[in-house]
Amino acid sequence: MLSSSTFKNIPYGKQEINQADIDAVVSVLKSDFLTQGPSVLEFEKAFASYIGVNYAVAVSNGTAALHLCTLVLGVSKGKKVITTPITFAASANCVRYCEGEIELIDIDPETALIDLDKLYALLKAKPKGAYSGIITVDFAGYPVDLEKVRKIADEFGLWIIEDACHAPGGYFIDSKGVKQNCGNGQYADLAIFSFHPVKHIATGEGGMITTNNKELYQKLLLLRSHGITKEPEKFVNDAALIEQGGWYMEMQTLGYNYRLSDLQAALGISQLARAKENLKKRKQIAAVYDKAFEGTNIKILKNNQKSSHAYHLYVILVENRKALYNYLRENNIFSQVHYIPVHLMPYYQELGWKKGDLPLAEKYYELCLSIPMYPSLSMEEQGFVIEKILNFSK
Repeated sequence: MLSSSTFKNIPYGKQEINQADIDAVVSVLKSDFLTQGPSVLEFEKAFASYIGVNYAVAVSNGTAALHLCTLVLGVSKGKKVITTPITFAASANCVRYCEGEIELIDIDPETALIDLDKLYALLKAKPKGAYSGIITVDFAGYPVDLEKVRKIADEFGLWIIEDACHAPGGYFIDSKGVKQNCGNGQYADLAIFSFHPVKHIATGEGGMITTNNKELYQKLLLLRSHGITKEPEKFVNDAALIEQGGWYMEMQTLGYNYRLSDLQAALGISQLARAKENLKKRKQIAAVYDKAFEGTNIKILKNNQKSSHAYHLYVILVENRKALYNYLRENNIFSQVHYIPVHLMPYYQELGWKKGDLPLAEKYYELCLSIPMYPSLSMEEQGFVIEKILNFSK
C-alpha cells in the first residue's frame, strides 16, 4: 500500500509547462512586440481552426470575455438573462456588470447542467420578450445540447452565449448526426473560453470569444481595446481630420483594456499544439476513474454517449463530502468543490435569492467533490487517489 509520503501534493488540477512553452515565451521576449503584436492574431487564428469557427477574439481572461459578450448583445438595465446556478459566479456577474437581471434555472441532477425542460417551462409561463438571452455552461466539460437550446431560444427570441470554459475539444452530436464542437458558433451567438492555469490551455490568465457573426466580431474587437480603432476604413470623422497623419485614431465608443499580451498568446499557441493529446489523456484518466468507482457507493455524473466530454473536472458525489475532503488533504490529495451555487452567494441573496429556491442545485452542492484531473497525473498518483477514496468509503 502506498503512503502519502510517496507523493508530493496532488492537486485537483494544474498547468503543465514544457520546454516548448518556455521557448515560445522567450522568443516573444526577444521580439519587437510584447503586446498588440502578431502572436495574438496567430493565436486567434489557430484557436478558431481548432474549434472550427470563423472568428476568435483573444482577451485578458474569461470574465472579460463574458462581459464583452453581454455588452455586444445589448444587455442593459432591466434586461433579464437566464443561466445556471452551478457555475463560477462570472457566468452571472457579467449580466450584473451591465445592470441586467439574472434568472437562475435549477439543474438536471444527473448531469449538473441547466435543466432544459425547466428552462422551457419558465419561458412558456412568461410573456414573450420577458427575457433577452441565456448563458449556457458546459459544466466540467460536458457539452450542453445547444441544438435544443437554439430551438427554445428561437421560439422565444433569445440570444445564446455558450460558456465553454470547461470544454475546448468537447462536442455533441446533433439530430443530423453532425459533430458540433463546443464554441463552434453553429447554435450559440457567442462562446467564451478561459485559459486559467487549471484549464485545458493555460496562458496564466487569458480568454477567447468565438463566433460566426461578423458584426458581433467587429464590435468585440472595438470594445476589447478602449473602443479605439486605427483602421482608416472604419473612421467616422471628416477626411480632413484623417489627413492629419499616420498617428490618427478614433475612440468611437466606451471600451475597455481587455487585451491579451503577446507573451500569453505565444504560450497559448504552444499549449494549443498539444491540446488534442492532452484531451486524450484526460479521457483516459476519466475512464480509469469510471471503472474504479463502478459498483461502489461513489456516484458520478452522467455522460451521454452522444457527447464527447472534455473532462476539465472529474466530479464524484458522496454523502460525507466534508469528511472525505479533509481525509484526502491529510493524505496530500487536494480536491475542490465546483461550485457553491450562485444563488447562495451573499451578493445574490441581497438581490432576493435564498436557500431553497433551487433545491437540486443545493443538493448537488452538498455532495460534489472534484478529484485530481489533469494530463500530467501519473498512473501511480491516480491509483493512490482511488485507493484513498475507496478506503474511506468502505
